[in-house]
Amino acid sequence: MRGSRKDIGSRGLLSYVNDGYAVVSIDYRLAPDVMLKDIIEDLQDAFRWVREQGPGLFRIDPDRIAVVGSSAGGYLTLMAGFCVEPRPAALVSFFGYGDIAGKWYAEPDDYYCRMPRATREENLYLYCRQNGLWPNIVAGHDPKTEPRAFDPYCPIRNVTLDYPPTLLLHGDEDTDVPFEQSVIMAAELARVGVEHEFIPYSGAGHGLVEHYRDAVAKTLVFLRKHIRFH
Repeated sequence: MRGSRKDIGSRGLLSYVNDGYAVVSIDYRLAPDVMLKDIIEDLQDAFRWVREQGPGLFRIDPDRIAVVGSSAGGYLTLMAGFCVEPRPAALVSFFGYGDIAGKWYAEPDDYYCRMPRATREENLYLYCRQNGLWPNIVAGHDPKTEPRAFDPYCPIRNVTLDYPPTLLLHGDEDTDVPFEQSVIMAAELARVGVEHEFIPYSGAGHGLVEHYRDAVAKTLVFLRKHIRFH
């Protein structure tokens, strides 16, 4: 519903560039102007563009691409694990989520319900969280009556042995995306046998602000392992 490719920030960007990576930050159309299906198509188009144009424009190896994102970008990162072809070499999800049809999104949220009531016109995201309507408005389906409609949009329902190596980073006091989202995603990756790491941050909220430097450092260690330079 909100966000921009410029949100990456210079601190994180320079960390990756200084470690030798070419960084491509992408935009995608936002809800409610489009549905989730269109947003996923934008992700697929962006990945295809990077693979096709990247070697000529910024000298990348198209077979060594990682996807990194936070929050909604973390969700799209996890989606990239099965909805793009060929699959990325690695995924890094900062406080992302693998289940968009769960109670945390499909029912009123206690944290947001303590805030002044919002109308759809004033603050769509807050309105959705206070009324448990995010899946309905973004995906166009009701998870209570159409649970299977969310199969293509829930990474946790699409983990196979072909899923890329994945790093999950999440604070256990996140009031926006529940810490449990990374816990259950890690459990599913483990159940299937996908190589992964899960790094919890005790006492950290959404954004990992006080732990951001450490989180990026651990991300670089993970990427060096899976995106090896020649």
